[in-house]
Amino acid sequence: MRNKTSFMVAAAFALGVAYPAAALANPFEDVPRDHWAYDAVAQLAADGVIEGYGDGTYRGDQEITRYEMAQMVARAMAKGGGDKALIDKLAAEFSEELNNLGVRVSALEKKVDNVKWGGRVRYRFKSANSDDWNERMRSQYVTLRFEPEMKINENWTAKARMEYNSDMNTAKNSAGGPASATMDADSEFFLDRAWMQGKYGHTSINLGKIPFYTAVDNGMIADDSLSGGQIVFGKDVKVSLTGGRTNRYPNGMSRFPRIAWETGEEPANYTASYYGVEIYNDRASKWTWGVGWHRFKNEEVMNFLYNKDAANIWSVGVGYKFSKNLSANFAIDWNTAPDRVNNGTGALAKKGQRRAWTFQIDYKGVDPLKPGSYGIWFRLRMLGRFAAWAPTDTALGLGQKGREIGVDYAFAKNVVGSLMYFDGKTMGIAQGDKDVDASTFFGELNFLF
Repeated sequence: MRNKTSFMVAAAFALGVAYPAAALANPFEDVPRDHWAYDAVAQLAADGVIEGYGDGTYRGDQEITRYEMAQMVARAMAKGGGDKALIDKLAAEFSEELNNLGVRVSALEKKVDNVKWGGRVRYRFKSANSDDWNERMRSQYVTLRFEPEMKINENWTAKARMEYNSDMNTAKNSAGGPASATMDADSEFFLDRAWMQGKYGHTSINLGKIPFYTAVDNGMIADDSLSGGQIVFGKDVKVSLTGGRTNRYPNGMSRFPRIAWETGEEPANYTASYYGVEIYNDRASKWTWGVGWHRFKNEEVMNFLYNKDAANIWSVGVGYKFSKNLSANFAIDWNTAPDRVNNGTGALAKKGQRRAWTFQIDYKGVDPLKPGSYGIWFRLRMLGRFAAWAPTDTALGLGQKGREIGVDYAFAKNVVGSLMYFDGKTMGIAQGDKDVDASTFFGELNFLF
């Protein structure tokens, strides 16, 4: 049965207090500023108690049910403020609805307010060629990624990242995109990260399965996940301390396939203990700089690679912003551990495989919220297999060096495409091994939400 109360009258009752009209913007096109209930409607819209119909209208003369009125009273109770005595009277009048539905709805909305959902649907393809392969390797897959944030209190937030990857060529689910998609690994929707983030002034704390990104070299050593913890403190100069366990290929795929081919064996477990420290300045500064030290330890893996029980990698990075549209960055990483490759011959490791470096020039930059915006970049890069653990995925891969060029473009709001091309060499592992020609065409299309 319809109650003859209109939305406009209900808004005034639910708020029960007047606010200066000049202090609030007009939330709905069909509520004139000189209407007697304008202040109440504007304040309730600002507080999230009323939302209108999504088309910019409020339809304030439309009749409402007791159920709809109870919802408004429940929201007003949850938000607080206004005329408490009047809201209490309304709560008494609609007590049955509130008990049966309204209170439950209010509690649910309070929880929903604490949860934010983001993510993307991404299509990615890669076509790579190297003269030491028998044929060009092609892969294409689709990723569905959810990234929820759950507010705990004013200092702590729970975060997660969940993914589903599907190989477009085989129609199989795959655990980690193109690398694992080349394997016959079927896996369902999986949790990639789950962690707690605490904020106290200029100190940030991450605990759980956290994002693992090396800031000094822009993700050249690692842009992945790590089970452990991290604390970052400082304002203009930041210090990052990180420790835990990390495994880029949980299915055991070798990051050093040419060594595996030569020896015929490889470790079953590529998980390594990690701890590291980075010191760097504010990334928004005109000049940026940073230094870092990273230690990966897995005796089985490191002894397999180069007769050491750990990898000690140092990094240095600098950058300069010439203008809001033009910037340049340089970073270098080097592994002090490997002298010889454990490939049965004791051959000296090729120097390039112990180093990773990037020189990059960026022009403009894409903004997903601005259709038509774009960014163009060019880089010279070398990713030695012994220096990079799990770098940002681009056209150039581990063990390669050469030139990359890329462009990012926003086709529509939250729709961004990227194209990259690499031309260069796949480096030999040991001294005496030849570098061979290689090239890769890489593209992706992201739908962000």
